[in-house]
Amino acid sequence: MPLSLPRWGELGAALAAVERWLLPGECLLCRAPVGDGARDELICAACAVRWASQCPRCGQPLTPEIACRLCTGWPPGLGGIRSAVWLDAPARRAVHLLKYSGWRRVASPMAAAMAVRLRCAAGITLIPIPLGAARLRSRGYNQSAVLAGALGRRLGVPVAAGALRRRRETQTQTALTPEARRANLAGAFIAEGRAPAHPVLVDDVFTTGATLAEAAAALLEAGAQQVSGVTFARAARPLAGPAAAPDAVFSSWSAA
Repeated sequence: MPLSLPRWGELGAALAAVERWLLPGECLLCRAPVGDGARDELICAACAVRWASQCPRCGQPLTPEIACRLCTGWPPGLGGIRSAVWLDAPARRAVHLLKYSGWRRVASPMAAAMAVRLRCAAGITLIPIPLGAARLRSRGYNQSAVLAGALGRRLGVPVAAGALRRRRETQTQTALTPEARRANLAGAFIAEGRAPAHPVLVDDVFTTGATLAEAAAALLEAGAQQVSGVTFARAARPLAGPAAAPDAVFSSWSAA
């Protein structure tokens, strides 16, 4: 009776088992041993969990078992802040083209990336973060209003561009610490009339969330039931600590 030769799959599995016994695998990131299962994992389970963990309220990547510090001071009625992409070099270029160079048409592909972050569009009203009067005169338009308009057309939802107003000019936020940002924006917004029940704030970049928190507070005071928000880009890790790698919540713009 002729001997049967082993199948190639069985032979490969046997050789892989021998390799794992001779050369135990380790995680490429933290150098910890990886599991001895059939799959040759390159990233250990602990590192994979760090990538997948995010705050359900503000969307910030989290370290497992450590509470989010970013949104602890937000008004109770603000939640569900999501961003389309990380503020990497291509995203920063898009923001600058829209914000400073007059390229309003770039808002359309930016809004397309933002649209997939809004899980439910029924019953919402988009409200752009307003500029101060002096900055609006200087720039000639509000980039957040342009984004909100493009997003509203794509989703078929209303945009209330005049629902929120800056009651005073504020210092540019770029070089400020998170604490200084909150102080700079305290009381900066006021709602014009009664706010929609479910407004969604629209802005170009999420850095610390201070702008969204103050705008949300004004809308909640004016009768909004629940405020959420969406931005095109998010700056990486505004709080102290090592930068977190992007997870599944954020995609590169080219893949959005």
